[in-house]
Amino acid sequence: MFDRDRLIEDCRTAVAAGQGSRAVKEIVARAVADPAAVIRDLGEPAQGLQTLYRSPTLTILNVMWAPKAVIMPHDHSIWAVIGVYSGREDNILWRRLPADAGHGIEAAGARTLGARDTIAMGPEAIHSVINPLGRVTGAIHIYGGDFFAAERSEWEPEDLTERPFDRDKAMRLFAQ
Repeated sequence: MFDRDRLIEDCRTAVAAGQGSRAVKEIVARAVADPAAVIRDLGEPAQGLQTLYRSPTLTILNVMWAPKAVIMPHDHSIWAVIGVYSGREDNILWRRLPADAGHGIEAAGARTLGARDTIAMGPEAIHSVINPLGRVTGAIHIYGGDFFAAERSEWEPEDLTERPFDRDKAMRLFAQ
């Protein structure tokens, strides 16, 4: 059974003990194992971003992707764990290319997450996200640091050039 306060405390304990993303992935897997319980606690996913917990060492978000949302390639510069509790989140995974190779990144794989699925990504991970559904997708996103303060990058969708992450633009996308 999902309990928001228990999720927060379990993640805080794991991070304080230095267990990192591997332990947090197990915690998130337990949390999203019962999607109906998550929805009872957090409510039906309604497009937007809800901060459940934020500190310098840990951020826990309820991310609710709009129908057909597409988010450009970006990094987090801190580890991340994602667990989907409703809908679907398609992740395209990218890797940096050597400086002499032209574009800064290239597609390196993909991972589809449906309800009850989880993924852990290291601080070097780059991904883009698509909600291919005609309804909101809900996911718990946990980061090994302050998600809102981390220095991050994003890549222009057309030519894949790197630039500083535009937090304001990202927040507008979630608000639309």
